[in-house]
Amino acid sequence: MTWSLIAREEDGSIGLIVASRFFACGGVVPYVGAEVAVASQAFCNPVWGTEGRARLAAGEAARAVLDDLVARDAGAAHRQAHMMDAKGDFAAHTGAECVGWAGHLAGDGYSIAGNMLAGPEVLEATARAYAAGRALPFAQRLIDAMQAGEAAGGDKRGRQAAGLVLHRGEAHPWLSLRADDHADPLAELARLWDVAQERYVHFARGMPTAAQFSGTPTRAGIDAAIAAEDARRKAAGRISRSAAVALE
Repeated sequence: MTWSLIAREEDGSIGLIVASRFFACGGVVPYVGAEVAVASQAFCNPVWGTEGRARLAAGEAARAVLDDLVARDAGAAHRQAHMMDAKGDFAAHTGAECVGWAGHLAGDGYSIAGNMLAGPEVLEATARAYAAGRALPFAQRLIDAMQAGEAAGGDKRGRQAAGLVLHRGEAHPWLSLRADDHADPLAELARLWDVAQERYVHFARGMPTAAQFSGTPTRAGIDAAIAAEDARRKAAGRISRSAAVALE
């Protein structure tokens, strides 16, 4: 199952996005930390994710961690994984028994891996779109890249789920979106990202961090930012895409 993209922006933000014809892939593939990321897929082993993330966060190199996981796992031929260490170096493994098409590639600041795909053009299209999207917000850049891969054939079985996780230097995610069972899951992630602009991103700016334990514990500035965004949407003739329902 699955193809995924791990990337790190120049500001240190880390993103991992995944799509698959597999239920809730966003819950079983991504393992992201403050400075590292692991995607465990194909006949996935979640311990590759949890152990890998911990060891990378402790300073081990991606290649050494992945080689050790492969050597210890009797099912390694059926596994696929790629990861990024704290230095920004990538390593990938595509087992010989992964269902084709299966493979991986890496570029400047990103790594892509997939299996059960229409062909290598899926990863190539994802890579081209990601490289071309430098001017976009990080989340949008990741979503657009995956949609390009889907347009090139994507998961050869079809579509069902997608997930996106972003970290901004903290152990906790800055943003985590999932579409677990959807006819067009990447489009659903795009909708959720759009809805996030209404309130979430303004609230998230004041969330506590390890360095600022209390964050911004009041709504000072938040309500004004939300109101300004609402005004911009109305001025542009755009309506909310949120499915939220207010109680009467």
